[in-house]
Amino acid sequence: MYLYVGFCLLLFERLPSWNLGPTVITPQVSEEDRSSLSVEMSMILSASVIRVRDGLPLSASTDYEQGTGMQECRKYFKKLSRKLAQLPDRCTLKTGHYNINFISSMGVSYMMLCTENYPNVLAFSFLDELQKEFITTYNMMKTNTAVRPYCFIEFDNFIQRTKQRYNNPRSLSTKINLSDMQMEIKLRPPYQISMGELGSANGVTSAFSVDYKGAGKISSAHQRLEPATLSGIVAFILSLLCAALNLIRGFHAIESLLQSDGEDFNYIVAFFLGTAACLYQCYLFVYYTGWRNVKSFLTFGLICLCNMYLYELRNLWQLFFHVTVGAFVTLQIWLRQAQGKAPDYDV
Repeated sequence: MYLYVGFCLLLFERLPSWNLGPTVITPQVSEEDRSSLSVEMSMILSASVIRVRDGLPLSASTDYEQGTGMQECRKYFKKLSRKLAQLPDRCTLKTGHYNINFISSMGVSYMMLCTENYPNVLAFSFLDELQKEFITTYNMMKTNTAVRPYCFIEFDNFIQRTKQRYNNPRSLSTKINLSDMQMEIKLRPPYQISMGELGSANGVTSAFSVDYKGAGKISSAHQRLEPATLSGIVAFILSLLCAALNLIRGFHAIESLLQSDGEDFNYIVAFFLGTAACLYQCYLFVYYTGWRNVKSFLTFGLICLCNMYLYELRNLWQLFFHVTVGAFVTLQIWLRQAQGKAPDYDV
């Protein structure tokens, strides 16, 4: 009996130290481990719709992560958007643990970011779905005349739904047929873009940017100028006035030449050259072209030469008015520079 009581007392003394429930271990995961775990997951991270000619973003998914790798990929997105007009219509850029894939068609590019182990056939099938839906929803007139970045941001709803489908292969396999896309990729694989082809890096211009310098000039013709100021509008009107005065005097010189042989034909040429120079200054003020400032100075020089030749037919005040207007318009052309990217370009 005493032995039984002693055994029970010993048993109750030992009970608190026993582990009667399951042991739960909570590991401490660092930020680097979390990033590596997310990289191992095969998934689409983001997508954008960009206009090819000037890199204007038309729509994009709004779920960018804020990791270091994702921030770098956003920079690559910007660089690629500036060079879309110079690249093939189907490309891939490998950036460490991520891949950037895009296709271009009808002046619009569809770009996506995914992990490096995401299958190519799924990536380009995803882009193909975005392309078909965007073309069906928006006509070419809207995309060509778009001014604001992300003016088709409502397309993000379709991007999100499609991305969720492609990030869940079980629900995806029963809805699409990948055999056609797989065959197309095998016959025409995407062009692999190297890092050196993205332009200048650390202040050094790559060979790619030199080779495509001419193509860059072509695309610069579509670049927009800053909004016109009041002084710029006044200069534009005065230049049109000078062009009209030169044109009227030119027709009068033609009438004088037809009525008498004493009129110099070179005066007619000078009047019409002055008209053309004033109108070309108006064109340079309104539209962006390559070597725009140089052209404006050369045009101003032509205006000065024409007025120097016509000094016998005009008084000093008329000469001063035409030359001053030409100089004023040249200054306004120089002040009205190309418009930079909108502040929300990277949203």
